[in-house]
Amino acid sequence: MSHLNIANLGEDFVAQWLQSTGWIILHRQFSCRWGEIDIIAQHTRNNQESILAFVEVKTRSPGNWDDGGRGAITLKKQAKIERTAKIFLAKYPDKAEYICRFDVAIVAYQGISQQDHAAIGEYKFQLQEYIPAAFDCLIY
Repeated sequence: MSHLNIANLGEDFVAQWLQSTGWIILHRQFSCRWGEIDIIAQHTRNNQESILAFVEVKTRSPGNWDDGGRGAITLKKQAKIERTAKIFLAKYPDKAEYICRFDVAIVAYQGISQQDHAAIGEYKFQLQEYIPAAFDCLIY
């Protein structure tokens, strides 16, 4: 399976997890000329305050070279995500008043044997870490 397919499966996994915890997925792979955001999700708190999360998903196999994907969230990558988020908010001004944050989801995957009947498909995915407000950017 290609790296792109694995990444998409990791994003699917995180989107399902977010939905199971009460988030609404607004967009998947939102892109513009500045970059792409893997998942844009909305959650409304009990006090009716809405939160908008721009989620970067990093899907890695065990023992990878970049600390499970954490090393890939460079300052340059953060700036690209921030610019893309600003484009999203300009395109959807009704969301501009929401509390915005930048989250990172670290997903581990490994191949499974054909005898393993507990998993479906060729890979097993596990959310290693979900980091809300992983980095700060100023959105105006």
